[in-house]
Amino acid sequence: MSGHSKWATIKRKKGELDAKRGKIFSKILREIVIAAKKGGGNPETNPALRTVIAKAKSVNMPADNIKRAIQRGTGEIEGANYEEITYEGYGPGGTAIYVEATTDNRNRTSADIRAIFSKCGGSLGEAGCVSWMFQKKGIISIPKNNADEEEILSLALEAGAEDVQITEDSYDIITLPENFEKVKASIDAKKIQYEVAEISMIPKSYIKVTGNEARQLLNLIEALEDNDDVSNVYANFDIPDDELKSIQGEK
Repeated sequence: MSGHSKWATIKRKKGELDAKRGKIFSKILREIVIAAKKGGGNPETNPALRTVIAKAKSVNMPADNIKRAIQRGTGEIEGANYEEITYEGYGPGGTAIYVEATTDNRNRTSADIRAIFSKCGGSLGEAGCVSWMFQKKGIISIPKNNADEEEILSLALEAGAEDVQITEDSYDIITLPENFEKVKASIDAKKIQYEVAEISMIPKSYIKVTGNEARQLLNLIEALEDNDDVSNVYANFDIPDDELKSIQGEK
């Protein structure tokens, strides 16, 4: 597996812990507010809202919480005025890091992100310094034991997927952002269970990172993800599987 798939695995493990302490709720609620603010409060006509509502339901978020977040986004009830902001920088080993955040205080968030980069062996860069190294794509990751390879290949390509990457453990379906909902709907119609289904920033190429630099990099990414204002962190690392498992075992 390469960087995105590996980090998707880490996010799943980390997400389970976050869900237990409720942190993931606050992050998803912000995403709902932003999605409703940008595209309206009807999930039938707002694909972004529909996707984040599905994410909320997957972690058993109460329906009332979802409803109130939508109403805050559409302005029906008062709430924090969140905005989206991105940060770009470099991590140990020369890796590129792209951060998406939602905040009600841009100055606070910028100071926090800069401090995290500095403390964890990275450096915050200027806008545009690494974004060109990533492509916005849809990704649907299906564990191999949930479906047959031929079925996935046929289903994905017929639905308009751009590519299907086969890893040791999963089938990773890659789509253009505008085709993501159509491909996901085809997978849902067949009742095939997936572990990741999202619009993501996928690296165009990867940098191999090992040893202490790998540890520092994962610590930096986890510190960024632990920040309440951070929604997503993307990086173009490639850590060998055995080393990644060893590092995760140390935590």
